[in-house]
Amino acid sequence: MKQSNHIDSLPLFSCLPEADRQELSRHAIEIPIHKGQFIFREGDPAEWFHFVKQGNVKCVQSSLEGKEVTLKVLMPGDLFCCEATTLVGESHPGCAQAMGEGTVVKIPRKAMLNIIQRNPEAAVNIINYLSVRLRESQDNAKAFALDRADQRLATILIHLAQRAGISEAEGVRLSVKLTHQDLADMAGLTKETTSRILSRLKKDHIVTSSRKQLVIQDLARLQKMAPRASSL
Repeated sequence: MKQSNHIDSLPLFSCLPEADRQELSRHAIEIPIHKGQFIFREGDPAEWFHFVKQGNVKCVQSSLEGKEVTLKVLMPGDLFCCEATTLVGESHPGCAQAMGEGTVVKIPRKAMLNIIQRNPEAAVNIINYLSVRLRESQDNAKAFALDRADQRLATILIHLAQRAGISEAEGVRLSVKLTHQDLADMAGLTKETTSRILSRLKKDHIVTSSRKQLVIQDLARLQKMAPRASSL
């Protein structure tokens, strides 16, 4: 672990005065992460704010049967498990696990809250960020209750394309590598159902695979499958 000097790379801090960014840098710790590594586990004390600097992290929670399921995928710049960190005495409601090589920056709760209290604009940025995440959770809950299986998976793919898509000649390539089980967990489906839907999407030339990553060949058709996601 080493002290981070890269607070400027985190969008949520762009509004801070230079002196406050330097103060956060003095408190921040930069941690290299490796595939499969747990950054924290369910029940651990929530004493740090965590940000993804490089790579991808997935939020994982245990089901009643003890199975670990993927809830969402985090991208560079994302703040995660901040809801628990902002409340005194809270523990992490789930696990955070690295999906590959990357870097996470963590900042002590007390140092972060001191900076937020001195900078109302930073507090507004955090609130806006949490509002977006809350909306995503509400959209997912609505989709689980109302949408067909193929619509739910289409919505997940569209969200991923918006946040982690790279435009190429053959379509939009998702920069994050996800297994069929990861997608199934995020869409609230079984792996078998997810695999069948993906096979149908490939047959219809809506998606394909390239370099072990999913490519959305026809985003417009995918959006027609999930009209709820089109306005996001």
